[in-house]
Amino acid sequence: MMLTQEQAAKAFPDEVVTKAVTRLVRVAGLTRPVALITIDNGHDHTRPSTFGPQSLVSLNAAFDEAVAAEPAAIAVTGKPFIFAVGADLSGVEQVASRESAVDIAQSGHDVFRRFTESPVPTFAFVNGAVMGGGLELALSCHYRTLSDNTAAIALPEVFLGLFPGWGGTQLLPNLIGPDAAVTVIFENALSQNRVLKPKQAADLGITDVLLGSADFIERSLAWASDVVTGVVSVPREEIDRGAGWDAAVERAKGIVHGRTKGASPGALKALELLELARANDLDAGYAAETEALADVLMSDPLRAGLYSFNLVQKRAKRPAGAPDKALARPVTKVGVVGAGLMASQMALLFVRQLKVPVVLTDIDQARVDKGVAYVHDEIDKLGARGRLSPDGVNRLKALVSGSLDKAAFADADFVIEAVFEELGVKQQVFAEVEAHVSAECVLATNTSSLSITEMAAGLAHPERVVGFHFFNPVAVMPLLEIIRAERTDDAALATAFAVGKALRKSSVLVKDAPAFVVNRLLTRFMGEVVAAIDEGTPFEVADRATEPLGLPMSPLVLLQLVGAPVALHVAETMHRAYPDRFGVSENMRRFVAAGKNAVWTWDSAGNQSVDPEVAELWQFGPNPLTEQQVLDRVLDGVAQEIRIMLDEGVVAEAQDIDLCLILGAGWPFWLGGITPYLDRAGVSERVHGKPFLAPGVASVPA
Repeated sequence: MMLTQEQAAKAFPDEVVTKAVTRLVRVAGLTRPVALITIDNGHDHTRPSTFGPQSLVSLNAAFDEAVAAEPAAIAVTGKPFIFAVGADLSGVEQVASRESAVDIAQSGHDVFRRFTESPVPTFAFVNGAVMGGGLELALSCHYRTLSDNTAAIALPEVFLGLFPGWGGTQLLPNLIGPDAAVTVIFENALSQNRVLKPKQAADLGITDVLLGSADFIERSLAWASDVVTGVVSVPREEIDRGAGWDAAVERAKGIVHGRTKGASPGALKALELLELARANDLDAGYAAETEALADVLMSDPLRAGLYSFNLVQKRAKRPAGAPDKALARPVTKVGVVGAGLMASQMALLFVRQLKVPVVLTDIDQARVDKGVAYVHDEIDKLGARGRLSPDGVNRLKALVSGSLDKAAFADADFVIEAVFEELGVKQQVFAEVEAHVSAECVLATNTSSLSITEMAAGLAHPERVVGFHFFNPVAVMPLLEIIRAERTDDAALATAFAVGKALRKSSVLVKDAPAFVVNRLLTRFMGEVVAAIDEGTPFEVADRATEPLGLPMSPLVLLQLVGAPVALHVAETMHRAYPDRFGVSENMRRFVAAGKNAVWTWDSAGNQSVDPEVAELWQFGPNPLTEQQVLDRVLDGVAQEIRIMLDEGVVAEAQDIDLCLILGAGWPFWLGGITPYLDRAGVSERVHGKPFLAPGVASVPA
């Protein structure tokens, strides 16, 4: 039963209400008007429209008004640039009972289903960003038009540890086929929430027609008129409910296992609902969605997912401890010391986002030329893919140059080094740069583990040195660790945060401590795994041990991605700083000395096995552990390290550590980074006698 306005307001008093307004529009070719419902939360495009209980009540009333007008068709559209982006997730945190969760789930079904079962033709005029419940509303209509400048089309719920619960799991596979639905619901969502572009959505069959944005509503109304009068016939593909559906379900299972290791309740529910959708019975499908949604909403992993969502959407945009942004100095030219792959990736990012001159230097002309050529080639590729106009390509390429002489940095406002990870080398580089730049020029380092304070110690102006730590690949990973050294001043720090924001990165303020946040925790994590192997645990057992976390990759695959020499170097750095907690494996030293970088090899069929040369050189101890013992050891070590980092003031709060692991290491939303998982698994209590977070934060309220 639909909630009343009073019940809805009581359920979620702080809801930003998306109001639905119906107006009647006369359209050529139709004797009766089209009832056009516009959904709008009253904010501009930076605050997209969402659906909470009061919003659903408003949409329901607007539909009543539309039906009462006896129109030729009913259409729904959004405010400029936005259709709708789903449920108002901030209200879910307040849901304290399963009964309330069922009400929320049922309300969405009750309202959206009216568009599906209407005897009057219904249309969604998708005029802008459409995700989650917004896309489910569009799918609930009989027909869909889509603006060709729509920024994002997606069902991101599985990424959050949820699933499309207002009809998406049932409607989408029965519209576009199960395999295409698997791409949208599972594959895209679990690929760091990949979104569809308008043409991709059209090719999949999500929309019936793609229309220009300039006169989108007028053209949509004209197209709807043609559909209603029979001038246009909209075909629907025949759905394979046999072997094709079986294959799609198996593909979905493979994606879920590969990306979550079965650790996400939302993904597992989505699999069940995909199988149920085969029958195309909305009564059974929607009832199952409602029950499953209530179950997941009342689970700690989902609350951890919402906690993660809030960290990324809110805390990341207002970094804790960042100085007043008014102190930031303008950056009109950037220098990059080094022209290797990491430096070249940074140069590309700076020129694309800041659109200011960028100069690379290195120790010989061949390296400089190679770095500049890399940036130019990547810009050309952007042009070839239509991401830049020919004029845009030429403008950006003209801004990138190289030089052997650091005097080329004389008028730079921001110079970042990305040279060999050795303190003496970096100190020398900064001394050479300081001889040419102004006293206000910010000197930034991309070091992953070295002391910024020591790096700046010999300079005339150490107050303008900051850590500016990117993650690889630079263009993809959203985290930027900004490190304040002992003498870094507020102006330099504010400039670094302003540059980070201009680069579209999420910045976290970090104290100058060995390996900062992500690398310190991953080194402790990896160190415990490697120590277990050294003591006699088989590679296979140790590598499988962390599967219950559902991490993006296993420890030994992560080692291969990071690079064994890099991992060893960071481990040695951490051992010098904290010898009681960070060991250095003699096996790893032999592994690196032998030129090895991977424990695993894969044959042509994808079967994994230990590299025989690695098995030969590795010396095992007599004390193997079980998978559970390895997992306990790893989690205890990570929990211990996080508590020490918080006591040291490396970051402001546990939330910042979680944000770093989500954005810098790709740890899943449903873990909440890591501290919510440590709390609910009892690890925090076991190691410290208390949780990291207060009850109800990233967990179901008691």
